[in-house]
Amino acid sequence: QVQLVESGGGLVQAGGSLNISCAAPGRTFSGYGMGWFRQPPGKEREFVAAISRNGATTNYADSVKGRFTISRDNAKNTIYLQMNSLKPEDTADYYCAASIGIPATIAPIAREMYEYWGLGTQVTVSS
Repeated sequence: QVQLVESGGGLVQAGGSLNISCAAPGRTFSGYGMGWFRQPPGKEREFVAAISRNGATTNYADSVKGRFTISRDNAKNTIYLQMNSLKPEDTADYYCAASIGIPATIAPIAREMYEYWGLGTQVTVSS
């Protein structure tokens, strides 16, 4: 079992920035592909960004490309999502997820590729 703990969510004005993180206490991140998903109020959970085990490959949803950056620090067992130029439509609960046993250069986009999920952190962008 892999426990994932998100933090850093909050309320920010449109155009602002926020950096959220996800840690796996007592676990080694280097074996996991990692992703961020979000679920806006009343909508389905959707892919945001993913990073491969070795950090060499990243993928982004079109809606966040150029504004969000995913990164990882395997020494700290933590991944980050730097969110800039935030918009009200970015308001959602943000979840990190871990994908086990995938090749080192793959950054999965599909939800079904992820076996473990955090409980989420809320991000609210006011207009």
